[in-house]
Amino acid sequence: MRVIVAGVDDHDVAVAIADEGHAVERVDLANRPALEGAGVHEVDVLVLTEVRQATAIPVAKDLTDDLQVVVYADGSLPDFARGQADLAVDPDLLDPGTVAEELDSQSQRGPGQ
Repeated sequence: MRVIVAGVDDHDVAVAIADEGHAVERVDLANRPALEGAGVHEVDVLVLTEVRQATAIPVAKDLTDDLQVVVYADGSLPDFARGQADLAVDPDLLDPGTVAEELDSQSQRGPGQ
């Protein structure tokens, strides 16, 4: 599975995902040029670690068919992005390893399973 982790990664979710054996690209600022530079057209999952960068969700969804978006951040997503995120997880509720394991199990099941 190919993953972009976007935003400041205070909880090291990128490391946990990489430890599960997935290819991870990191971008601090999740704007269109950065997402394209990280290969958004070929990734399976965007993990957003800052809700203040929620505009990245519709941008990435527009650029990539079948992209799964996981928000791993505290705070609430703005209304415009809430419906486009596939999963929102508060880091106080689930540790990065658990999130990475769930992404791994999702990739093994395949889309829609």
